[in-house]
Amino acid sequence: MEAARPRYRLLVLLVPLSLACACAAKKPRPDALKVDDLNIKGTKQVSEGSIKSKILTTDTPWWEPLWPFDKGPSYYDPNAWEADKRRIERYYQAKGYYQARVLSDEVKPEGKNAVKLEVTVREGEPTRIDAVSVTGLEPLTEEQRTHALAALPLKKGDVFEEENWNGVKELIQGRLREMGYAEAEVTGEAQVDVATQLATVDLRAALGSRYKFGNVFVSTDPNPKVSPKRIIEQAQGAIRKGSWFSESALAEAQARVFAMGVFGAVKVNRGGPDREASTVPVVVDVREAPLRSVRLGGGLGIDATRQEARALAEWTNRNIFGGLRRLTVRGRVGYAFLPSFYAGDDVKSGVIGDVTTEFEQPRFLFRDLRLQASVTGEKGLEQAYSFYGGRLRTGVIWQPHPNLSIFPAYNQERFRLQGRVDGNETIPPITLGCRERDTGDENAPCNIALSYLETTIEWDRRDERTEPRNGFYAALSIQAGGGPLQGDFTYIRLLPDVRYYYSFGEQQRLTVAGKLRMGTLVPYRNEETGLRQSSIVNRFFSGGGSSMRGFNSRRLSPLTPLNPDDPETTTVPVGGNSLFETSLELRYRVTESLVVASFWDTGAVGTDSLSFGGNSPLNNRLYHALGLGLRYLTLVGPIRLDIARRLNIGSPLPIEPSGSTYTLPSSGTCFGLGGKKREYAGAPDGLCTIQLSIGEAF
Repeated sequence: MEAARPRYRLLVLLVPLSLACACAAKKPRPDALKVDDLNIKGTKQVSEGSIKSKILTTDTPWWEPLWPFDKGPSYYDPNAWEADKRRIERYYQAKGYYQARVLSDEVKPEGKNAVKLEVTVREGEPTRIDAVSVTGLEPLTEEQRTHALAALPLKKGDVFEEENWNGVKELIQGRLREMGYAEAEVTGEAQVDVATQLATVDLRAALGSRYKFGNVFVSTDPNPKVSPKRIIEQAQGAIRKGSWFSESALAEAQARVFAMGVFGAVKVNRGGPDREASTVPVVVDVREAPLRSVRLGGGLGIDATRQEARALAEWTNRNIFGGLRRLTVRGRVGYAFLPSFYAGDDVKSGVIGDVTTEFEQPRFLFRDLRLQASVTGEKGLEQAYSFYGGRLRTGVIWQPHPNLSIFPAYNQERFRLQGRVDGNETIPPITLGCRERDTGDENAPCNIALSYLETTIEWDRRDERTEPRNGFYAALSIQAGGGPLQGDFTYIRLLPDVRYYYSFGEQQRLTVAGKLRMGTLVPYRNEETGLRQSSIVNRFFSGGGSSMRGFNSRRLSPLTPLNPDDPETTTVPVGGNSLFETSLELRYRVTESLVVASFWDTGAVGTDSLSFGGNSPLNNRLYHALGLGLRYLTLVGPIRLDIARRLNIGSPLPIEPSGSTYTLPSSGTCFGLGGKKREYAGAPDGLCTIQLSIGEAF
């Protein structure tokens, strides 16, 4: 694993279109002809798309004039085209079709500046495997042999493909090395009879000695700031002296050392084996990164109910008091408009931001335990209120594996809420969940205090975090607040989150992504009021670019009218005690920088705690949306545009506290298009949404 960590970073999130256009490809020669179309005829067993991915000549995609961010048009090169015809035959051989031939090709003019290429192939019959033999595994036990040869990609009757032939040798060799045979090698030969179209596969394994792990050594910079003992200690979390050698243990040790966060590059390899002692030493090669760093960035979020621009900054010292203790100060400042900057007198806008100071102590009590404490100050705007707040968190993070973390922590939160929607309209404190004792003015600001224990468990096996294509992610948050911990509310809050990603097809361009997220908030009865009360700051909301995209930001929620005497006015979300969300998304990578997507989202937020019986909040309150999306991939993550339409399934959202339903006279359409309906599913904002943001939805 190698990664660079420069000392200073500037993340430019929005690139001017003119700069992107400058990257378009230029003609190789003034008289070069554009390839309008490339058609390969006769393909039945091998797909045309996979053949095109293996040759140099490509056709110009139809969207090229509309998308200036890629390499530009494709041009015809006669020499490359002649070589490509040979590449086509060679690719067929690699797929097991040794009799495949290019029968003819034609270059057709398309006007004065373009051509159309057409090639016809004859695939013939495939060569199949007649026999597979494996020798050299006799010293293994029956169980070990079974494991080494399980589910091989080559078996009698299969089409003989060179990719599988090379892969099966690597697969068996990797399995043998996982058993401790550090020097195991698998070779062999395959004999193909073109006349009979049969192949004979002979695999030979050279096991060598079986080794155990020996000592761990460190190769580092001159005058290192990080003690080699600390590096060895981290590596020994995966490599235990005296245990059987395995390459997966080397990979885990590499991940553990890199996770220390102070190295720009880490590589863990086995050293030369000691054949007399039957041990293998381990060498950890590291290159230190600067212990201090500054990161700068920015972001933009746009939908119909909120527009926000923000700047980010982060300063980190990774060895502030020695011992790799880390101090991080991060800040965010921006400006938000609710519902929009063009709303005139109804606009609610202001500065938003937060500042967090975080301290982390590694090796707290033992190797895999870290102490973490943070304090945060925040100023924010939401549709139903504005607030000042502060958070204090202290806890320990236990990370027994690089992909698994368990974080129990104690939290205190203090908020001062003002239920202001615009200059003339306010939300009563009781709707926000405030418990005011000192004033009778229902429009005065109110204070909310939360004190709770929270345990967060994360199991992250995604291949990458910004643009995952394979793997899964599972998390669970458990909160227990109030009671002996004091605070204004006593409650239990659960929030599980599961995501899965799988890519397949040519060059794994197609990705299927799924998400399931549920939450329940169970408030205990208040001794003063006799009611089960919760606060708006820890209720559930849905809607927006990273949740249920059929609703605008936080608009999937129980609503309250600004004027109870005239309910057909603006409504604002006040949150609920239950949450249910699912997403199923197909992402197709058209080019290296362009991804198109389609998705189906469902979601529900109810006033009662989550249940699945007859009184479930999901009954007639589970909303559905279908949508299309476009992503432009950048170094800092995809710039994402999603358009969704909510299906008219379910009833309108309830209006609290009466639970009545209605739609606004001007709503019920899709961006103002289409007929208006008296009642339709979901929020009174219309059936369609559009969101622009940075990063995938999940």
